[in-house]
Amino acid sequence: MTTELITEKKKLHPYQFYLWAGLGSIVMMFAGLTSAYIVKKSQANWLDFELPNIFMVSTLVIIVSSFTIQMAVKKFGEKNENQYRGFMTVTAILGLLFIILQVQGFRTLEGNGIALTGARSNSAASFLYVITGLHLLHVLGGVLGLIGVSFKAFSANSSMENELPVKLLSHYWHFVDILWIYLFIFLHWLG
Repeated sequence: MTTELITEKKKLHPYQFYLWAGLGSIVMMFAGLTSAYIVKKSQANWLDFELPNIFMVSTLVIIVSSFTIQMAVKKFGEKNENQYRGFMTVTAILGLLFIILQVQGFRTLEGNGIALTGARSNSAASFLYVITGLHLLHVLGGVLGLIGVSFKAFSANSSMENELPVKLLSHYWHFVDILWIYLFIFLHWLG
């Protein structure tokens, strides 16, 4: 390889820069929210409650989805189109399942008499709702990206040449996975 080609490969693609900048701002947002949670928790009217077990199940689902997207990246690099398609599809399905489980967790809390919004709500439940709801929006964005990339993989003019969209999507997906693990630990043990 010539020096010019090596230098070309080491350059950060503008889309990678945009992704990292966006992820940095998301980290700052959740750091602010969890800091506010800690400050607000010290007030006298804070309601302590346990997260329903379904949040643990959703955590396992998103961890498995991180594995499946990594396998999709690997199969893309090996030019194994069928397995790549399969792993991308499974990852999208797991992402949708995560969203469904989270919504079911909210319903379980409401069923247990813990109002997440409105006049009956407590700031503890509202913080939980805002923090997990914002995370769900980011997961939904990732799921839409997964569905888009999966449709492209199944299209007639599918190409196994441009790995950038697959790598960017996998970085984003791993990020929302790690973010959820942090939030789950924070809300489960510190909350």
